[in-house]
Amino acid sequence: MGLSTTHLIIFLVIIVLIFGTKKLKNIGSDIGGAVKGFKDGMKDGDKAAADAAAAAPTAQVTAEAAAKRAADGQTVDVEAKVK
Repeated sequence: MGLSTTHLIIFLVIIVLIFGTKKLKNIGSDIGGAVKGFKDGMKDGDKAAADAAAAAPTAQVTAEAAAKRAADGQTVDVEAKVK
């Protein structure tokens, strides 16, 4: 048992009578602005993450250098992360 076209029209008329067309227009504009802002924020976030990943320096130590440093016994092996 679903909603027929007549039921939907009656439902929309009741909604318009309760809220009024001006308030419904404002609600639609607010929702549209919020969706647009969310999409822009997601694009900016992805762009910022990609820029940060590209700008992060990658320091790789060769196996020989790591073995030499480990041989002196005073080197602590850590991994530094860029914030």
